[in-house]
Amino acid sequence: MTEIDPQAQIFTEFAELARTLGNPHRLALLEHVAQGERAVERLAALSGLSLANASQHLQQLRRAGFVEARRDGKRVLYRLGDGPIEELLGALRNYAEHNRAEIRALVAGAFSREGRVETISRQELIARLAEGAVTLLDVRTEDEFALGHLPGAVNIPAEELQRRLKELPDDQEIIAYCRGPYCLLSVDATAALIERGYRVRRLEEGFPDWKAAGLPVET
Repeated sequence: MTEIDPQAQIFTEFAELARTLGNPHRLALLEHVAQGERAVERLAALSGLSLANASQHLQQLRRAGFVEARRDGKRVLYRLGDGPIEELLGALRNYAEHNRAEIRALVAGAFSREGRVETISRQELIARLAEGAVTLLDVRTEDEFALGHLPGAVNIPAEELQRRLKELPDDQEIIAYCRGPYCLLSVDATAALIERGYRVRRLEEGFPDWKAAGLPVET
């Protein structure tokens, strides 16, 4: 009888989890699920996938424990699974940016297309919020905002910003944020507001990172 090598078994499990994450569509789906519980139809639309394709990827993520599902009538709703999934995705992102020049170049190119947009760290934002010195602007969609947002944030979806500028103060700094560090919605919004004379910066991270850090959120 062949003796099972426990270490080999453990590494096999690690490899299976890594294989599940080794797909850009699944990583994109996880980013959207990280905003809050969503129906599979909505996740498919946000990710630009067919319903069948999105369902297939979500099933694989579910088998690996990255997402959980429940039925609500005829709808199937997905949420993140248990465990430090957001932290895992953040670590993957940080390592990729550190180790891959191609990724750094892609990120730099994407974020420089709107000119120089200044960012603010999570730590500085916490201090500024304690002083009551900033207005938080959430430029995600209304349904994402309803699932959870930073305390006191104002929700103006990016596509509505032009016609709702009067809702923003012109005497206080604005901090815009969206889905995550690669979400260009807040980059576009920040650049547009700067052109109109607002004092505005972009949060380096997004809502999932804020929530993963154990900071307070509102729904």
